[in-house]
Amino acid sequence: MRGNTRRDFLRGIGGAALALPWLESIAAPAAASRVARRMAHFYVPIGVVRRGFFPGEADDVIPKGNLGQLRRSLGKQDPNYSVKKLEHLTPTMQPLERFKSEINLITGMDRTFQQGTDVHAQCASCYLSSAPPYTIKGTAWPLDRTLDHLVADVVGAKTPFSTLEFSCNSHKDNKESIYFDNISWYGTGHLAPSIRDPRKMYHRLFSTREIDKYRDVTDLVLEDARSLKRDLGYEDGQKFAEYFDSIRAIEVQMDRLEQMKGELSKVKFDEPPEAYLPRGEYIRLMGDLMVVALQTGLTNVTTFMVGPERWDTPYKFEGLFDKPRSHHGMSHNQTKMIDDLLKVDRFHMEQYVYLLERMKSVEEADGSTLLDNTLFTYGSGLGDGSTHQYNDLPIIVAGGGKETKSGQHINMPEGTPLANLWLTQAKMMGVEKERFADSTGEIGAMKA
Repeated sequence: MRGNTRRDFLRGIGGAALALPWLESIAAPAAASRVARRMAHFYVPIGVVRRGFFPGEADDVIPKGNLGQLRRSLGKQDPNYSVKKLEHLTPTMQPLERFKSEINLITGMDRTFQQGTDVHAQCASCYLSSAPPYTIKGTAWPLDRTLDHLVADVVGAKTPFSTLEFSCNSHKDNKESIYFDNISWYGTGHLAPSIRDPRKMYHRLFSTREIDKYRDVTDLVLEDARSLKRDLGYEDGQKFAEYFDSIRAIEVQMDRLEQMKGELSKVKFDEPPEAYLPRGEYIRLMGDLMVVALQTGLTNVTTFMVGPERWDTPYKFEGLFDKPRSHHGMSHNQTKMIDDLLKVDRFHMEQYVYLLERMKSVEEADGSTLLDNTLFTYGSGLGDGSTHQYNDLPIIVAGGGKETKSGQHINMPEGTPLANLWLTQAKMMGVEKERFADSTGEIGAMKA
């Protein structure tokens, strides 16, 4: 094992494998120059409450009805291109305070809705595709190969998984189609299915086969790990211990939620038992798995759906409400439920911040952090959940390191295609492409 890079596997009994983070004591001399570039997308369903998220809209009239392509005339944003220092964060964005200098708020990004498909299904499934309407033949969806797979062609060729797709939909009712619960596609009609179950994702990452029926993964590799640990310096020994502690914590949390599922299944509820699982714990557990996968080089490209579109089955937003609530149901009664919806938006932002903090804590071979080397985008396919608008989408881009200029509010002119951002990110990740979907150019203000 000595002399191998951070992407090598520590193999235990029976074929179980556990990927290691970068360790200076066993790294090849050139490891520091080979820090990987990553891209991750954090998708928020049902849009956001505009007055809580967008600067300058706190006192605007709450929009009513299903208006479809609502223009920004309801807001007070400057319709022209502008770049300002990001100073005062709106209520929904306040959890980002400590990362204010490491993010860009990007407003004015639009997608065009193609008539004939469900508004929620299309906003999710076509989010990373952004194909122009009516250009994809043989399908009712403007859905082409998505950005994550385009980027993975360049940065994922040598990783065990070219991409990984995470979904925090804990329900088993499958009341909606695949278009509501997936944003990653190999191509038109070819889904890259997201994994909802933390245990299934854990198995996929760590190849436990059937061995875990007897002992968990960390037990399997600890015997080999002890011999390796003796060869590590003090700092690497600490990092090594922290890494195994994090894996152990993931296992413990999975066991806890699975035990809770078993107990809940014995109780008669109006809602399915999954509605009562702690929402934040579920999201953070899936997020921990995503961070580990990026940290260890199992993949360089991920998509992460914090929840599915529409899916009226309720969730237990712990700390917010006394009983499970339907995010989609609340969104269509925004006038009466504005305060509750603002709580949900902030709750989702807190989960994004949790993952930013996790990435920030991971040190890379060259002394940078995982966040420095990851373009990590928060976004939604709707600008407002109550009106189903496809324009002026809520977008935040964090990380990206030296190639990204951060700490800005970039307000694009009305009608700027979302694909302009995807083209910009693709080129920042090394993709040689002059156009993506309906893009008209790049967002130069993002580049250092």
